Amino acid sequence: MTNSVDPKAVTAAAVAAFGISKRFPGVIANDDVNFEVRVGEVHALLGENGAGKTTLSNILTGLYRPDAGHLEIAGSPVVLDSPREAIEAGIGMVHQHFRLIPTFTVAENIALGAPRVGEGPALRMGVIEERIRELGQRFELDVDPRARIWQLSVGEQQRVEILKVLYRDATTLIMDEPTAVLTPIEAEALTSTIRSLTDQGRSVIFISHKLGEVLSVADRITVLRQGRSVATLDADGATREQLASIMVGREVERVERRGTGALPGAPVVLAVEDLSADGDRGTPALRSVSFEVRGGEIVAVAGVAGNGQRELVEVLAGLRPRTSGVIDVDGELMARADARHPIRMGVAYVPQDRLGTGLAPDLSIAENLVLKRYRRPPVARPPFLRSSVIDAEAETLMAQFDVRAPSSHTPTRRLSGGNVQKVLLAREMSGRPKVLVVSTPTQGLDIGAVATVHRLLLDAAAEGVGVLLVSEDLDEVLALADRILVMYEGTITGAVEAEQASIESIGVLMGGGAAEDVA
Repeated sequence: MTNSVDPKAVTAAAVAAFGISKRFPGVIANDDVNFEVRVGEVHALLGENGAGKTTLSNILTGLYRPDAGHLEIAGSPVVLDSPREAIEAGIGMVHQHFRLIPTFTVAENIALGAPRVGEGPALRMGVIEERIRELGQRFELDVDPRARIWQLSVGEQQRVEILKVLYRDATTLIMDEPTAVLTPIEAEALTSTIRSLTDQGRSVIFISHKLGEVLSVADRITVLRQGRSVATLDADGATREQLASIMVGREVERVERRGTGALPGAPVVLAVEDLSADGDRGTPALRSVSFEVRGGEIVAVAGVAGNGQRELVEVLAGLRPRTSGVIDVDGELMARADARHPIRMGVAYVPQDRLGTGLAPDLSIAENLVLKRYRRPPVARPPFLRSSVIDAEAETLMAQFDVRAPSSHTPTRRLSGGNVQKVLLAREMSGRPKVLVVSTPTQGLDIGAVATVHRLLLDAAAEGVGVLLVSEDLDEVLALADRILVMYEGTITGAVEAEQASIESIGVLMGGGAAEDVA
């Protein structure tokens, strides 16, 4: 393990960064960072949120210029003043959120911004399509160049993103959370593709929060902490616990539940029967979904994004009307689509979009914590709010849920992602709900914040709350859930007891396989 780059190894480096520093007003994003990726290597870049990974990536791709330090490509110093210069130097970025035009074909998307093929001003689509086919076969990225993006699966769209940078002759690819929206089968295919890239002399910088995935795909790992490169080590022989402690600077508890189940005789607090609903385009998104959640039980809903999970939680929260079906909360029927009605019935909701849907970013922490209770005592003495009570309750909840901020009057938009999520959970759980509906609760959070959120969900279940956890992270699902429901194209394709589940069995169901295919 070392904190600096070996000068002898740099001579063979595809890309190297020496003493990189970058400052923004009030923040040192990168502080004397050293990093290098060798030719034919998968080099993982780890760190908590705010550790400096994004800033370093932006410097490597020409979006930022460092305040100090320099870059080298193949041993030669370079200055990258723009993304175009980075691409011309052989560095390409595969973004977590795809940057594709849905109505364009694969070839049209790949050709956008790329050097023209052949003579003259007109694009020669036949030549472009043929080159895409050749690249697809060469790197195990087969996709129809004439297919339109909206017709492709998520995994196929990611192939298009990789082909975009290969089409521009990138020799070093930066992959940002590349498996975040993939099924386990698609993630395995991506691993095979990455190995094909490195076998043919490409280099890959792999950014991910999934430590098991990093250990399985990476050759070496560099960890950033508080803007500094604190360690570089071989993946072979490293452990999750070791990486986690390096990332946060202390030992991190691994939170697991796996199949403890509801208490014997626990009542059903949420019963859904034959629930159907339309999506934003007016077409069916949920099709006859039925399930139950008991008090003290964590039931997870797994699936690739876009298979009805968002519509399901929005119907349960009263934000989307259902076209048919019954919702029963602790013996009381949910009669209408009205966001206030589920709240009165005891349904708490933590949405995926924390600041867009869950909280008001310009309001203070204290104001957000009482948004669902501001009309009732003791928070209010209508028509007036009781500021002293609001502040006192906010301080208590911030301590209880470990919300770290200068004060309860801090605007919520200034908080880190982990603290934003803790504010949301504090508000929802302090209302003593019967049911807690949580959507992708740890997406984008660092390992320390993930452990805190997991512990809060387990605490809720221990207090008898029925938890419906919607997540695309199978490690999270397997660690926390008692039962797992898998959604595919708006239906539940299978229900599995967590103790008998595996990533492989869940992956089959997530891809549309039948329950009898899981053995």
